[in-house]
Amino acid sequence: MKIAITGKGGVGKTTIAGLLARTFAADGSRVLAIDADPDANLASAVGISEKERSNLQPFSRMKNLAKERTGADQNNVGLFVLNPKVDDLPDSHCIEHAGVRLLLMGTVEHGGSGCVCPEHTLLRSLMKHLLLDRDDVVIMDMEAGIEHLGRSTAEAVDVLVVVVEPGQRSLQTSTQIETLAGEIGIKKIVYVASKVVSNDDLIFLKNALKGKHFLGSLSSSESIRNADKCGLCAFDIGGCFISEIQDIKTSLIKLYNGQ
Repeated sequence: MKIAITGKGGVGKTTIAGLLARTFAADGSRVLAIDADPDANLASAVGISEKERSNLQPFSRMKNLAKERTGADQNNVGLFVLNPKVDDLPDSHCIEHAGVRLLLMGTVEHGGSGCVCPEHTLLRSLMKHLLLDRDDVVIMDMEAGIEHLGRSTAEAVDVLVVVVEPGQRSLQTSTQIETLAGEIGIKKIVYVASKVVSNDDLIFLKNALKGKHFLGSLSSSESIRNADKCGLCAFDIGGCFISEIQDIKTSLIKLYNGQ
């Protein structure tokens, strides 16, 4: 299953991505978590310590690796391989914690910016491999613009989870995301509510998203806030939100199986 998670900044998408990754891993799945947000925080949400996080380097900054794999350092005329070997990179460059293997992608230049450089090529090839060739549960934490996905890789995303919170700005961003997702061919788009305080919040969001696939919700939680303050993983602290994330996971599996 390949799951991409996105939403307006600050809605809690990274928290949900980290909780889903840990929940799938705890149930025995092989999980690969991909941090594809320039504001990378998925490592802490998964529970990776600050010391271990300091060893993580995004692929976008691995200029020497990009040159080596694309052959860009073997000539001086600006030519390089557009489909470099990347199948060994996930296992050799990940950090594993509690059954979750984490990769840090870094920022990819926008497709319309004219950047076709070795780093850009390496990232695109790696993303394609992760989504098309890997047999893992892949959970990708993405920025709202979903620029990491091109048409070829977008078709491999089983479901795009758009995280929303009770508020108009979050909903406006979700509309823009849905438009972008449709343009690149993502077929299954679902919504998860975050930071829900009351039943009124749920009613507000369900009315605003009428006609769309509402998958589930995550309540506003003091435990999650305290975990963030202490730099800990909310999954390890626990709380009523664990059953909520389990329900979301179950719904994702049913959706994947066509139920």
